[in-house]
Amino acid sequence: MPNIYRANFNKETRALPQDKNNKKKKKKSFKELKGNTVKSLNEVEYFLTNIKSFSKQIKIYKMLKNK
Repeated sequence: MPNIYRANFNKETRALPQDKNNKKKKKKSFKELKGNTVKSLNEVEYFLTNIKSFSKQIKIYKMLKNK
């Protein structure tokens, strides 16, 4: 039985097609990276506060359900 994994893993198939339209990625400025980081941290903070309030609501629901 031939080794299929090794047969498909040669240099010709691994090479990515080279287009003339492919350009190097532009480097992002520090301000852009800083802005993206701040936005993602705000989203995480918002998500975590929603989880906390949701868990409080579930605890209250369970407590009221048992009475």
